[in-house]
Amino acid sequence: MASKAILALEDGSYFVGRPLGAEGTTEGELIFNTSMTGYQEILTDPSYRGQIVVMTYTQIGNYGINDEDVESSDIHVRGFVVKEAFESFSNWRGKKSLGDYLRDKGIVGIQGIDTRALVKKIRERGVIRGVISTEVSDPSEAIMLAQKVPDISQLDLVSEVSTREIYRWKQSSWSLREGYSEATSDGPLIAVIDFGVKYNILRRFLEEGARVVVVPPEISAEFIRRENPDAVFLSNGPGDPQRVVGGIRLVREFIGKKPIMGICLGCQIIGLALGGKTYKLKFGHHGANHPVKDLRTGRVEITAQNHNFAIDPDSLPRDVEVTHLNLLDQTVEGIRHRVEPVFAVQYHPENSPGPHDSYYLFREFVELAKSS
Repeated sequence: MASKAILALEDGSYFVGRPLGAEGTTEGELIFNTSMTGYQEILTDPSYRGQIVVMTYTQIGNYGINDEDVESSDIHVRGFVVKEAFESFSNWRGKKSLGDYLRDKGIVGIQGIDTRALVKKIRERGVIRGVISTEVSDPSEAIMLAQKVPDISQLDLVSEVSTREIYRWKQSSWSLREGYSEATSDGPLIAVIDFGVKYNILRRFLEEGARVVVVPPEISAEFIRRENPDAVFLSNGPGDPQRVVGGIRLVREFIGKKPIMGICLGCQIIGLALGGKTYKLKFGHHGANHPVKDLRTGRVEITAQNHNFAIDPDSLPRDVEVTHLNLLDQTVEGIRHRVEPVFAVQYHPENSPGPHDSYYLFREFVELAKSS
């Protein structure tokens, strides 16, 4: 086992710590997440593809890893950075430690560094490219590697995480007595366009009585024309929304013909399709504690978020209204077409991890699907 690991950044700085997970070298864009729990859901969130995640909370891993709290079939982060990782854990569902989980999945991480200094650097400078390595010991060599990491906006990350097959989703929400149960329904059929969908989004739709079919992005328009679902949902996913040309075209083709909803990347795609523009945030929103105001009701929701891009409100046409605002920086968190049944939110109402304040959005969309 390697005795030390190095985290090198493109600006010439570096941190030396202890290995966490697999040995090797990994690269990506560094972002930070402010959640205190939910690290397993974060690791398996496809929207983190291409990124190294830094956890701001100091102790991570104390309840271990179980077989259920996953948001996809694999880990998608490129690397993981924590102050202190627990090798021993305490939880009745826990099966293995965080370190063993990362090691089994081949994910390189680092622990024992000053994560506060690292997060401060990201906040002041913005997202920064970096490398974690247990193989490279020379800081100057590691820094050179970090400077060669491609910008995430240049990568086609959606194609790496989206499904290749059409499938029906049957799993509903988790309960203490039964775990995950299989749901049967004769409710409206929602076609979920998978740009990197999280499992709990699919579970929430079933919980509201809908049926769900998950469709690859590249055949989504053909499928909708042929199968005629009651509504269309655009999922979360990684990368720059302007690269998802097929998703933008899909919204434009079916607006006015089907109810359409989007979450996260899906929200940005809908914003672009409706005539708006998107831009990259300085360091993104990643965490489970972001206050969002619903401008229609005045209600404030505490939300889970994971996105690097946002919609420019000044670019939206008059027939599109901003429905939700982030109270930390006033960025757009929700939009709605004034005439057609099309709406989207930038945050993650399905929680996992995070609060449950925004479940009502799934109910609203299922009702739209029923009325169609």
